[in-house]
Amino acid sequence: AAMVQKYQSPVRVYKHPFELIMAAYERRFPTCPLIPMFVASDTVNEYKSEDEAIHVIERRCKLDIDAPRLLKKIAGVDYVYFVQKNSLNRRERTLHIEAYNETFSNRVIINEHCCYTVHPDNEDWTCFEQSASLDIKSFFGFESTVEKIAMKQYTSNIKKGKEIIEYYLKQLEEEGITFVPRWTPPVACKLESSTSHTRRPVSPAINIPDSATKEGLNSKEILNTSSSPSEPTAGTPDDKLDADYIKRYLGDLTPMQESCLIRLRQWLQETHKGKIPKDEHILRFLRARDFNIDKAREILCQSLTWRKQHQVDYILDTWNPPQVLQDYYAGGWHHHDKDGRPLYVLRLGQMDTKGLVRALGEEALLRYVLSINEEGLRRCEENTKVFGRPISSWTCLVDLEGLNMRHLWRPGVKALLRIIEVVEANYPETLGRLLILRAPRVFPVLWTLVSPFIDDNTRKKFLIYAGNDYQGPGGLLDYIDKEIIPDFLGGECMCEVPEGGLVPKSLYRTAEELENEDIKLWTETIYQSASVFKGAPHEVLIQIVDASSVITWDFDVCKGDIVFNIFHSKRAPQPPKKDSLGAHSITSPGGNNVQLIDKVWQLGRDYSMVESPLICKEGESVQGSHVTRWPGFYILQWKFHSMPACATTSLPRVDDVLASLQVSSHKCKVMYYTEVIGSEDFRGSMTSLESSHSGFSQLSAATTSSSQSHSSSMISR
Repeated sequence: AAMVQKYQSPVRVYKHPFELIMAAYERRFPTCPLIPMFVASDTVNEYKSEDEAIHVIERRCKLDIDAPRLLKKIAGVDYVYFVQKNSLNRRERTLHIEAYNETFSNRVIINEHCCYTVHPDNEDWTCFEQSASLDIKSFFGFESTVEKIAMKQYTSNIKKGKEIIEYYLKQLEEEGITFVPRWTPPVACKLESSTSHTRRPVSPAINIPDSATKEGLNSKEILNTSSSPSEPTAGTPDDKLDADYIKRYLGDLTPMQESCLIRLRQWLQETHKGKIPKDEHILRFLRARDFNIDKAREILCQSLTWRKQHQVDYILDTWNPPQVLQDYYAGGWHHHDKDGRPLYVLRLGQMDTKGLVRALGEEALLRYVLSINEEGLRRCEENTKVFGRPISSWTCLVDLEGLNMRHLWRPGVKALLRIIEVVEANYPETLGRLLILRAPRVFPVLWTLVSPFIDDNTRKKFLIYAGNDYQGPGGLLDYIDKEIIPDFLGGECMCEVPEGGLVPKSLYRTAEELENEDIKLWTETIYQSASVFKGAPHEVLIQIVDASSVITWDFDVCKGDIVFNIFHSKRAPQPPKKDSLGAHSITSPGGNNVQLIDKVWQLGRDYSMVESPLICKEGESVQGSHVTRWPGFYILQWKFHSMPACATTSLPRVDDVLASLQVSSHKCKVMYYTEVIGSEDFRGSMTSLESSHSGFSQLSAATTSSSQSHSSSMISR
């Protein structure tokens, strides 16, 4: 099996002009004592333009790879040859480097691309970026060994790259070279010959005073950065990460970890318009899956969908916890620990979990815990700024004084487990340390109930103290400054955390009241979720009275690939029959799945397709609209995307569903929201939609002609 490894570096910024960096770079050839494996290099090909602005040089480099003797014997080579082609453009101030392997090129494919360019915001600084791919087709059965060796060599060279440039810059400085003049067009140069090598005509040379040249280059600089080939528009902190930013805000990452972060972030930018989490949050998901980019992407997408579904982004601004929580929930934020992590104090022993669950229900409790976690993320960001180093997690101090059998009340423990599960899934790697104090004798019982639900990485961060051990050596003082140890633990700091206590029975609510409360809490979300099975699409009916209305939709594909269709029918579809619903309720517990199009209906006779089908891949967010031409019934359909061969099975749907149930991969999940807007209101609503990044930006085109169906189904890939 071929393995393709990809690498993408952050942007490295040298605070030196391009020309000086080039002078340093050139000193690496023909050999470089700082790279022992770089034994020799010969120039194979060279081209210089007449005005010397363009210089292309191709070298064959001889590398002595540090590999086991045995492997070299089996491979039958001592050295590995690479071809490196450097294209320097002195006018545009760019150097592009392409490298690939010549040895074993039919077994292993290595491609590397590096570029040095001028910093977009400062023409006296230089940016460096590199990307590479390694594809091992076969290697005498030693594929994984070769992969390990290659990755190890490559990452150590990435680290060296910067040191080498800095070493030669220093060497240049010792020789008194601190400035290398920029390229200027030769004065006698005939215009024709120069234009043939350049992309834009050169203005005739006039002697310009120095200060003006700087000005003139500036405007050109702006053009150049964006026109360099195979390079996305020059990076700003918003769309590219630079190495210094990573170190300052995200921490010390290995080259491969940086690469995973950059690639995952790039993927999100392409598929999730306007909903990209902060870099430190993306990194948490990568850490939670040991930087396996596919696994991290999966849990991150699930979490983004969950956040959208439950409007978690707005929880801090819009949700006010009920008074019962403010009075009886014995937890709160309290300064920070010795590492600068925000500190959360929870007096669990003083808290009446049973009373809270009975008075509030699980949902309100969960929601409160989520708002605490959101606040935690905010405080980490704040502390990162204040302490001048990356802080991405918090410390939790749990005081169990007062814990008793009441805390083992089953529904309370169940609620706790569910809350832990939701937090683990959506706030990975946020718990830096958990200090459990004054653990009583019942604690081990509770611990055995809870610990299986906690991920191993997290469990390692737990410290448990019985009785007053926390006051002794290796205790609380190792982790928290003396000045902020709370009063109830014998410290001198007033702690604002509520004392807890028993929730009065008069505040208890019946199961029914709570049920209605819960429904209200979660239906604040405007999205609905639906399950789509092979052979059982999900369909939504929209009745249109006014011919030129606009149907808009916004949906996320949470699992699987689907095809989205919109149909029109003059007659109302039959409401789904009882028996088929019965069957579905077995097959899709809690999954919303409705079919409206009758099996006997024929496309083109009973109903017609008004938009071409749209294939949507897992993880995509899709927004679009359709201007209706006729009144009547419109059906939005989300259908399982299967291979064309079996697209037209005439199996009865219910059996099909039952048959496909054995294979979970036949189930897709979609979260959708639809709305009908009168065409006259449509333009007006544009602005409000656009401002919320909903991605409806291309829709205004849809209103130009309502006499024929216009659509702009935009998919944010």
